[in-house]
Amino acid sequence: MITFSRTSSLTNHIKSTHKTSPFHTFVPANDPSIALLKLLELSIEAHSLQLSHQSHARAHRVGLTRHPLIAQKLIFSYCKFKHPADAKLVFDSLLVKNTHICNTLLSGYGKNQLFLESFELFREMRVGSVFPLADDFTFSVIFKSVGDYGDVLCGEMVQGRGVKNGLVLDTVVGNSLMCMYGKCGCFDDALKVFNEMPHRNASSWNALISGYVKAGVGNAGDSFDGTRLWDLAKGMHSEGLRFDAFTVSILLSLCGGDGGSDECRHKYGYGRELHCYIVKNRLDLSSGLDSDVHLGSCLIDMYSKNGNVVVGKRVFDRLKGKNIFAWTSIINGYVHCGAFDEALFLFREMQWRDAMVPNKVSIVTILPACSSLAGLMGVKQIHGFAIRRELNHELSLCNALIDTYSKSGGLNYATQVFDYECINKDAISWSSIIFGYGLHGQGQNAVILFDKMLRNGFKPDTTVVIAVLSACSRSGLLNDGMRIYESVVTDYKIRPTAEMCSCMVDMLGRAGQINRAHDFIKQMDIEPGPSIWGALLCASAIHGNSEMQELAYKSLIQIEPENSSNYISLSNLYAASKRWDVVAEIRKGMRERGLKKLPGCSWISINNATHSFFVADKSHPCSDLIYTMLDALVLAMKLTCYNPDFVYSMEFLD
Repeated sequence: MITFSRTSSLTNHIKSTHKTSPFHTFVPANDPSIALLKLLELSIEAHSLQLSHQSHARAHRVGLTRHPLIAQKLIFSYCKFKHPADAKLVFDSLLVKNTHICNTLLSGYGKNQLFLESFELFREMRVGSVFPLADDFTFSVIFKSVGDYGDVLCGEMVQGRGVKNGLVLDTVVGNSLMCMYGKCGCFDDALKVFNEMPHRNASSWNALISGYVKAGVGNAGDSFDGTRLWDLAKGMHSEGLRFDAFTVSILLSLCGGDGGSDECRHKYGYGRELHCYIVKNRLDLSSGLDSDVHLGSCLIDMYSKNGNVVVGKRVFDRLKGKNIFAWTSIINGYVHCGAFDEALFLFREMQWRDAMVPNKVSIVTILPACSSLAGLMGVKQIHGFAIRRELNHELSLCNALIDTYSKSGGLNYATQVFDYECINKDAISWSSIIFGYGLHGQGQNAVILFDKMLRNGFKPDTTVVIAVLSACSRSGLLNDGMRIYESVVTDYKIRPTAEMCSCMVDMLGRAGQINRAHDFIKQMDIEPGPSIWGALLCASAIHGNSEMQELAYKSLIQIEPENSSNYISLSNLYAASKRWDVVAEIRKGMRERGLKKLPGCSWISINNATHSFFVADKSHPCSDLIYTMLDALVLAMKLTCYNPDFVYSMEFLD
């Protein structure tokens, strides 16, 4: 089979093959293939499909459509522009196909998620009767496609063929195979491939570490062993391989976490050590390269998740060539820490100073800030902004708008987004609107939507089940709730979670069936947690069942021995029954444990300013007027036996 050099035309190459080596072919200055190749490269760099079409037309006119390099570049450009059908036409027009051309189309199929076409082409290359035989790059590409497709059985079959051909021992192929197993959540298989590799490089360790992270995060039922991950990182370092930007970014993603637990402090310590490693090894964040900006974004995210967004802002200020991802990271950091004014300021500065156009991720990120500062009006403003940017049909943004509108009191707007703008609905879309109906006390509509979702072919997950059960509980729809619970457990084989069981206990308790709720707790397959006993406690308090209240309180104290609220509530329960000896014993136990009840706090937002109040709080500058108004309201309510008509007619409310 004839192979053409990158700088030779078809005619000149045939004429010169008997005189010179293919690697030293003389190329005339007026060779049209060179101009076409440069034009195709320009169309790819400029993201111009029209220029690719013009290049294809010119190649057809001068008779170079079957030139291997030009055909390969055409296939690559069409696949990059999401036109794989046109790439296939170019491929089929070739009389002789080499391995590089087949690999280009195979890679293009994978990037366009045409996995079945990828597997069919690989099968034909594996046979080698029509197309050339597969090489190491072919296996690397097909392993990536299999990983994206998520079919581990197919991957094992491809691996068997690679073993037979002796290609799996190649480092690049082995790395791709590990990535495939990592994407499928099969870390043990990836580790086995890693241990059998004769030669390993930094990419091998990165594939192993990334696969472990994905497998650990994906299995929610399993505990993620962070110690083992850091052992893997230390193993990479002990082999004399330096962490690159990709390694550090993977590890930084695991160093964030709110809370003051020892585990969170250890994670934060690891994150700061990685930051020191970046500085010490000159992984410069100010070069302006995309990889360095990505690393800086990971640092910003790590510091923000640990509540230190100020340091994250310093990292952001040092970045050069900030892209939309860096801006979104720092905005998300301020939103995560509750600094909504600063987040909105940065959102505006991103557009005015750097002329950066917000994408769907940045709009979803800023949405909670708009909702918190301006309520429903703020949500409507960001929705209008998305409409002007023609982003209002993006699925993730639609889901966020449905959820935020529902929580801001705009259920009708949430319904409009769900019905008219959310075109390709997913499970999150359905669960968000069902939760919104439940939140607004429209449980019957939530049940109707849930049944409609099932008829449309969507399988329920735990999130949507919790949403509809919560709606049934709030609206007192006991029969519908029991029907749905039995259906998802029996028909859809969904394992009951603590949240689902809590909804069922709350539903039975609100209906006054306290004993039945207690029996449900005793028959559960999972250990009852605070949410379940709390639901039973609230129902017992509403219906005056002091015996069940006492049982729930004692269970809560046993589960949460450091929660002072449980001791105070149990003490108040005994005080109401005048069992002062038990009250004294509980108070003594609290003192011995060093527990103190934190004061309750309420807040209200007026004219974009938030006012907070604690119990018996007199720190507010208008506290005298507030207490005067409160005393007047209490007196009016007592005089009228809580008659609202009389209260609203009082003079002090004018």
